[in-house]
Amino acid sequence: MAAELIYAFRVMRLPLLDAGGSPIGRIEDLVAVPGRPARHGQPAVAPRLVGFVASSQRRRIFVNANRVAELNSDGARLKSWDIDLNPFKPRAGEVLIGADLIDRRIGDEAVSDIGLLPTSDGRSTGWEIDKVRLAKRSSLGRRSSYRLADANAVPDLFDNPTAMEAEAARLRDFHPAEVAAVVRALPDAQRRQLADALDDQRLADVLEELPEEEQIRIIEGLDRERLEGIFDEMEFDDVADLLGKMTAAQQEQMLDAMDDEDEEVVRRLLSYEEGTAGGLMTPEVIILDPSATVAEALAQVRDPDWVVSIATQVFVCQAPFKTPTGKFLGVVHMQRLLREPPAMELRQLIDDVPIIAPETTDRETAAELASYDLLAVPVCDTAGRLLGAVTVDDVIDRMLGEKWRQRRRPTERPKATGVGGN
Repeated sequence: MAAELIYAFRVMRLPLLDAGGSPIGRIEDLVAVPGRPARHGQPAVAPRLVGFVASSQRRRIFVNANRVAELNSDGARLKSWDIDLNPFKPRAGEVLIGADLIDRRIGDEAVSDIGLLPTSDGRSTGWEIDKVRLAKRSSLGRRSSYRLADANAVPDLFDNPTAMEAEAARLRDFHPAEVAAVVRALPDAQRRQLADALDDQRLADVLEELPEEEQIRIIEGLDRERLEGIFDEMEFDDVADLLGKMTAAQQEQMLDAMDDEDEEVVRRLLSYEEGTAGGLMTPEVIILDPSATVAEALAQVRDPDWVVSIATQVFVCQAPFKTPTGKFLGVVHMQRLLREPPAMELRQLIDDVPIIAPETTDRETAAELASYDLLAVPVCDTAGRLLGAVTVDDVIDRMLGEKWRQRRRPTERPKATGVGGN
């Protein structure tokens, strides 16, 4: 039996439900990207839904379509309990069905609704734009007449974004590593065009998944403002790794695009020898005073900007609380935080962990992580000040060697659409 159409106008204003079915917001609009006709031996791609705009906790947020487990008359129910509360920002190539498509004039007709068809690849569910409900008002002022048209029969439904804007929008719900694999499959000219279509945060995430030589080819020639935005979004250790592959002149050009504080941090990382903990560490970790409470620590851990390997522990130090810190006292692991009362001070929960010097070799660093089952090991100077931490994911990257990312291939999840050349 054919799947039943879901109409966009009915979806808007439905509740957004958590994984248990309790309302946590309300759907305000739906975000879609245009399809692509069959060409160059590639099959046609239907326009599809990439997510929902919802209001939650007085914020207008974006919810990826692949995070929705079920969509019906009760609402849109999420697969998991967590939710990203970052404000929604439309991206190039995307359209809002309610704001941009409903009431849009197509010749002497107007779009009155959009029919969505559920799809599945066996592992996840999505929705394609399958039908367009068009209204036409009689010249005699009588009630409008309606017809239902196939989406591919309404070519003027979407504005015409560039091929790379459309591709960037279609890649919105890919993991950065998957986008990087798609980027690597493109010719250099199209790589640059796709990079131009990605926002700063997304491009920074993708660059961190590419070999440094390919990062350099993408960012060469970018203007100062764009470089500033990208470097602001990248991890300091990744920026240092990237600059370490450049000539001295290129390094100075890139460092000049950073603010003074960031430039100082990156120069310090560049001063360490390659193959050492100093050259591998990240200076951005969760640092708190011993008088901070469990509640304050958990609030820091909840910040979605922290990677998992950093968010599993809080580094307790004396002031100052930015690397290089005051004397490093130890760590408090997240599991311990979850077991203790919110008002308890961290000084009562500190665990001793091994520390390494910035001159420690990569192999010795890996041995410390493995010996103590750590996700991150602190790096301290001879005065006992915390300089940063080396995370297990960065050690794995280093141990795999420089060429491992080049062996990645574009993933089949979500299905890559390709960007056939004209």
